[in-house]
Amino acid sequence: MIHEGSDYQVHIGTPSIEDYRRLREIAGLSPKSKEAAEKGLPNTLYATTIRYQAGETVAMGRVIGDNGCFYQIVDIAVDPSHQGKGLGKIIVSSLIDYVKAEAPDGAYVSLIADGPAKYLYAKFGFEPVTPESIGMAFRVQRT
Repeated sequence: MIHEGSDYQVHIGTPSIEDYRRLREIAGLSPKSKEAAEKGLPNTLYATTIRYQAGETVAMGRVIGDNGCFYQIVDIAVDPSHQGKGLGKIIVSSLIDYVKAEAPDGAYVSLIADGPAKYLYAKFGFEPVTPESIGMAFRVQRT
């Protein structure tokens, strides 16, 4: 965990468009266009970033949703050169703390777990919804 005197600092707030796009790509998430980031990031309900040595943003995560019935945790990304230090756990913990403090009783909190990230999310109470439900998605493709 991050402790006093650490080279890492936790910040509450939405990442910049540049940091957002860079972290998604280097962490292996699907790339997002500048236009998509410009439209989407202002709609963030809550976000946490981690900076290294008061400079570069090396980790991020966001909560999006309708601020009542539904919340979704998205964009959990850690720079590969900073992985394995508990930064993802710090990000998710911050997002969960926000939802628990702000969401009304009965709110539905969801996320998509890629690969081994499901083990981290399980530590925070997330459970698979299969077989009763399955996640479904499509991507808009402009040609």
